[in-house]
Amino acid sequence: MDENKGTLTDEERKELEELRAEKRARAKREQEARDAAELNQLREEKKRSELDKAEAERIAAQREKGRELMEPDDDLHMPLGQKIVLVVVAAIAVAFILSIILG
Repeated sequence: MDENKGTLTDEERKELEELRAEKRARAKREQEARDAAELNQLREEKKRSELDKAEAERIAAQREKGRELMEPDDDLHMPLGQKIVLVVVAAIAVAFILSIILG
């Protein structure tokens, strides 16, 4: 019996090969699962990046529109937004004064 301790029987070799094959199959499944998870993560990052870029472009466009409405141009002409605000404030002031006088 002491002689056989270092060697495997045919049955043991067969079992060993089956276990090794199962181990390789399990490792392959795990690697495929990791690859699929990584692919999904990368897709989500790409989508999030595209959404962030679109949001940044939208904000920049809104800021430019606001700048055009409220900031004077190079010739220091009053922008449209300021004219509208002044007209509304003047109308409110006139309405307030008329309500005091007629009220």
